[in-house]
Parts: sequence; structure tokens; C-alpha cells
Amino acid sequence: MDQRDVVVTSGSVSEPSSPSLASRLKLNVWAPPTLTIIALLVIWQVWVTAAQVPATLLASPASIVRAIGRSWSTLWPATLITAGEGFAGFVIAAALGIPLGVLLFRCKAANAALFPLLAAAQTLPIIAIAPLFLIWFGFEPVGKVIIVAIFAIFAIVVQTIRGLDRVPHFYDDVALTCGATRTWTLWHVDLRVAAPQIFGGLRISAAYVFATAATAEYLGARRGLGIFIQAAYNSFRTPLIFAAAFMIIAMTGVLMLLVHIAEKLLIGSAQDNIDPDAEE
Repeated sequence: MDQRDVVVTSGSVSEPSSPSLASRLKLNVWAPPTLTIIALLVIWQVWVTAAQVPATLLASPASIVRAIGRSWSTLWPATLITAGEGFAGFVIAAALGIPLGVLLFRCKAANAALFPLLAAAQTLPIIAIAPLFLIWFGFEPVGKVIIVAIFAIFAIVVQTIRGLDRVPHFYDDVALTCGATRTWTLWHVDLRVAAPQIFGGLRISAAYVFATAATAEYLGARRGLGIFIQAAYNSFRTPLIFAAAFMIIAMTGVLMLLVHIAEKLLIGSAQDNIDPDAEE
């Protein structure tokens, strides 16, 4: 018998010891981007070294790592400032964006009045509104937190509305027929079904909150990665600019991972949410 066949003994079924499907799926998800990043870093390093590209023009990965090590005493405190501003703005955007999305979904008048304003706020470049927040709040982090929240809330609101709009109506009908109130149905049925799309909005917002915070700092702040980048740019220290960019990328990855973990804990995996009747 082939090793892949299932062996039946004493009324019990035993399967061969092989990597689980979940393990193979995880490998298929993580392996391609990991190998691609490694390949790009190797090509980058080899090209910069072979072509003798000046460090002020393009830093090599090795020089970026050395720059991170040498500047860690100033890079890490700046990273903490930007991390705090970005995370606080993201939390505010999530805390306000989901209820606001529910309100705009349930109240058409509020949708007509507020949604255009939210959309218009997204068209404003940071460079246009950052000076105003600098005048209103000075160089303090609170202005950067508000800017991050403004730019992060739109995706959350939109995805909340879209998620609720795609909930099948018979879900509400069943809950209401069983005696549930509309408020209970909204919070325990509709939002549960719309949760994957809402988390999609959270992921979109998480992708750029730290970059937004750093940009706002660059235009006016006392500390943070934006100021770190500004100082590196003024002294033509390109490796430090890349070092700050790496910290922003790393923070973004951590936040998106936290959103992913929260999604798994609250609503489970995508396979857990598949309607079995849909496959019949």
C-alpha cells in the first residue's frame, strides 16, 4: 500500500504523518515574499558595490544596517515618538470610524451630510493642512495625532459602510423573527457578518499611519522620525534616511500584524466564516 493511503486498523482511522495543510498554506503565503525580499536585497547590495555608487546617492543594505547601529541612541527615541503618534491616531480613527460608518449606513441624512466632507478631507495634501495644525497646536504631538486620525478614518468608515451594505437581508429577518431588536441585530449580527470588510479598512489605514505621522513631523515638530529624516537630509546622510524609512516599514508591519491577530481572535479565519450552504 502506498504511504499516502489511509490505514484502517481495529475500526480506527490513522493518517500518515505529513505536513498539515495549514502548514503548507502558511509556507506558500510567506515563502514567495520572503525570497523576493532577500533576492532584491542581494541584487541591491551587489549592484551598489560593483557600480561603486556614492553613499550620498544610494546607500547599500549593509551601510543602512551599520547606520542603524551607529545612530540607534537617537533613532530609537525618534521611532518611539512617531510610533506613539501613529498608534494613537490609528486607535482614535478606529474608535470613531466604525461607529461613524454605522451611523452613515443607518441614517441616509447623515450620510448625505457627512460623507462628502470625509471624502473632501482625503483630497487635502498634508502639506496644505499641516501648517494650520502647527499654528493651532504648535510643535506638540497632539497635532500629529489628529492629522493621522483624519487621514486614517476615511478607509475605516467606507469599509464599514460597504460591509454592512453587503450583509444578506435574510440574516436580519431571521434575527427579528426570533424576537431580537434592531439594535441587537445590528451589533450582534450585521457587524459580525461585516467584520471581515471592516478589518480590511483597518488594514488599509494601518498601512500608512506611521508614514503620515512622520510626514507631519517633517513639516513641523520637535522630535520624531520626521525630524530625524530632515536632519539626515540636511547633512546628506542617505543611509540614515533609509534607516528611518526601515523603522517606518517595521512599525507598519507590526501594526498590520496586530490587526491580523485581532481579526483572528475576534472572528476567526476566513475558512471559519465560510457559509457551508454556499458550497452546495
